[in-house]
Amino acid sequence: MKWVLRIFFTALLVVTAAAVVAWYAFPRYAQLLIDRAVEGKNISIQVDNPGVPGLGGIPFGKLEIVFDAPPDSCSKAPASYTLVAYKGSLTWKRQAPLTTTGLIPESLHLDLALKADSVSIVQETASLSFIDNGPSMTGSLKVLRKNGFVLEFQPESFDYEIENGRLVSNKLMLEGISYKLSLDRQGNWLQKPALLTVASLYSENEPVPLSNFEALFGMEKDPENPCGLTFEECSVDLFDFKAKTPRIEYNPVTQETGFTLLLQSLPLEKLPGFKGKEPARPFATGQLSGNIPVEFRDSTLRIRNATIRADADTKLLYYSLDGKPWLSIEAGTSNKASDLFRNLNAEITLNSEDEQLPGIALKRFSATFLGGSLSSAPAVYDPTGTKNSFTLKLDNVHLPEHIHLHGDFEGSMNGTMSGIVPVTVKNGKISIRNARLTSKGSGSILHAPVQQKKSTKQSIFTAPGTDATYAFSEPDFNVSRDPEGRTKINFTLQKLTRKTSGGELQFSSPKGVLDLWQNKNNPSLISLSEFSAGFMGGSIAIDNVDYDIGKKTAETELIINNIPLQKLLDLQGMKKIYATGSIRGKIPIIMKDQLFEISAGNMDAEQTGKIVYSTTPEERAAANESMRLTYEALSNFLYSELISSISMAPDGQSLIRLELKGVNPSFQEGRPVHLNLNVEQNLLDLLRSLTISTNIEKALLEKSLQKKSK
Repeated sequence: MKWVLRIFFTALLVVTAAAVVAWYAFPRYAQLLIDRAVEGKNISIQVDNPGVPGLGGIPFGKLEIVFDAPPDSCSKAPASYTLVAYKGSLTWKRQAPLTTTGLIPESLHLDLALKADSVSIVQETASLSFIDNGPSMTGSLKVLRKNGFVLEFQPESFDYEIENGRLVSNKLMLEGISYKLSLDRQGNWLQKPALLTVASLYSENEPVPLSNFEALFGMEKDPENPCGLTFEECSVDLFDFKAKTPRIEYNPVTQETGFTLLLQSLPLEKLPGFKGKEPARPFATGQLSGNIPVEFRDSTLRIRNATIRADADTKLLYYSLDGKPWLSIEAGTSNKASDLFRNLNAEITLNSEDEQLPGIALKRFSATFLGGSLSSAPAVYDPTGTKNSFTLKLDNVHLPEHIHLHGDFEGSMNGTMSGIVPVTVKNGKISIRNARLTSKGSGSILHAPVQQKKSTKQSIFTAPGTDATYAFSEPDFNVSRDPEGRTKINFTLQKLTRKTSGGELQFSSPKGVLDLWQNKNNPSLISLSEFSAGFMGGSIAIDNVDYDIGKKTAETELIINNIPLQKLLDLQGMKKIYATGSIRGKIPIIMKDQLFEISAGNMDAEQTGKIVYSTTPEERAAANESMRLTYEALSNFLYSELISSISMAPDGQSLIRLELKGVNPSFQEGRPVHLNLNVEQNLLDLLRSLTISTNIEKALLEKSLQKKSK
C-alpha cells in the first residue's frame, strides 16, 4: 500500500511539473513532455484531451497511470497497478516562498488537488479493482531550486477521503467503503489508525448477510508480524444484529486472517425464520451470546470450536387460537442459561468454483447440541432469498426434555431424538420436507382442562374434574411443513396408554396422519386420518376425523376389528360369563363441546363361538325351575349369530340391542335358541364405574326365561 501511494503521488507531481513548464503549449506537447519526464522509470502516464493550463490548474479528459511496485520482504513479486481518472482536473495553489534570492525563489510550497468524476485502480495479477465516484485528493509539495534552474520536488502530505468506494476481488465485492487516508513526511508516510467502514458485501453480485463493517485501520507495522494488516475495535451486522471482535489480523502474503467473533445479547427473533407476525405473539424470545473463533483463507471461512449460549428465557413459542402459548421449545433448563452449541465447527466457501455450490456454500457443519450432536449436509446460501436449503442431522439430541406444554396440558418427556430435517428458507419463511425424527424415549402428558373443572358437563371417558394422563413410548415422526405453515405429521408410537381414575385404556402401535393449519379459512381445524392401533388383542381404526378446536366439534366413524369378546367382558368386570370368538363393527361418533353422541352403531361376531354362563351348585339349588332352565341353556351356548346395535344420546342415555342365535347340545336335545336383549342404561356412568356386567347378566336371565315360557 505504501508503494502504491508513493508512486501515485509521484505521477501527480510529474504531471504538475510538466504543466508548469509547458504552460499554453501543454495540450499539444503534454504527452511528449510527460514521456520524457518518466523516461527510465517504472511508470507510464497517459493523458487524453488535456486542456489549456490556467494559473491554478489544468483539466483533462482521462488520466491513466501504470506503475510497478517493486517486491519487498512481504511481497516476493512486483505488482502492477493501473490508475485511471476520468473527466477531472489537477489544480495547484502556491503558498508563501520560504526563501528568495533575487527574483527567483529558492523554494516554494504548492497545495495540489485532484478531482474527477471517477477513479479506478486495478491490479490484474490479483484480480483486484477499486472504484470511487467523485473522488477528491489533496496534497502539498515543496519545490526546491538547486544549481541554477534545476528543480527538486519533495512531497509533504497526501490526503484522500474515500466516501463511497467499491473494491472487487475475484467474485467478492465490498461496496460503500469509507475511509480517510492521510499521509505526510513527518509521519514517515504511515497511515495512522482511522475508521474504516464497509456498507455491504456481495458474492457473485448477490448480497450476503454481512453489512456495516466498522474497524480502526492503520498502516503501522507490528515488529512480530511486519507484513500483517491489523483491524481493531471491529464490528459487523450479521443479519439484523451486531457482532464484535477486538482485533482482526490479516496476512497479505498467505492471504489469511483469524479472529474471535463475540456475540452479545443477540435477539433470537431477529434471525431469519424466527420473526413472529405479531409483536405481542413472538415466534421466538430470548437472547444468544457466544464466542466464535474464525479463520479466513482463500475465500474460505472456517469456524473452530465455537460456543453459543442461550439465556434462561430463550424459547420457540406456538399459540392457540385464543392467543395463549400451548407449546414451547425451551433452550435452557431449570430457568438457567446454558450452552446451546458447543464444539461448533463449520466451513463456508464465499466464492465456490463448484457448479453445484455457487456463491456462498456451507460445506460442513457440526456441533454438540442439547447433549447430542447436530450436523448439516453441504448447503447453499442464495442471497436473493429465492431458495436457501440445508439438511440437519440430529443424533441423540435431548430435545424432548426441552419441550413443554401449557394451558390444559402439562407433560414431561425423556430420552433422546435422532433423525434428519431438510429445511428450506424462502423470503424469510421456513419449510420442511419429509423430516424423519425418532426416539427411544417415553413421556407422559396430563390433560387437566380448566373449563372442565368449572363445568358440570360430562364426556364419554371423564367425569367433572377428572384428569387424564397419556403415556407414550418410542415416537417416530415424519414431518412436512410448507412456507405458509401447513403441516403434515405421520406418526407411530410403540404404545399409548390413557389412564383416568375410572380405568385405563391401552393401545399398541398407534399410527396415523395429523394435518395442522391446512385450512386458511379455519386454522383451528385438525385432521386425523389413516389412524389405527392395536386394542385388546384386535384393532381399532379411524379413516378420517376433522376436529375443530374452536368449536370443539368432530364427527367420525370408529372401526373395530377382531376384538376378542372375552376381552370386552373382562373389561366390564363380568366374572360369570365366558365367551370365545371376536367381533367387528362400525360406530358413528359425533362430538359437540366434549359431549359424545352415537347414532346407529353396529357390531357383529366375525365367526361362531361359545358363551358359557357359569353358576355354582348353590345358585342352581336355590333357583326356581325357570331360572334353572336358563342356567342350563346358557351353560354351553354355541352361538351362530351375534348381532348388536348401539345408540347413545349426548347425556349418556344409551340403548344396546343384542341378538343371539345358537344352540346348546346338552339342552333339550339341541333345539335352537334365539335371544333378543335390550339394555337401557346411562353408558357414561357404566363406562366410568365398569358395572355394566350386572345389567347384561340380568337382561340375559330375563330374556332366557321369556323364551323358555313360550
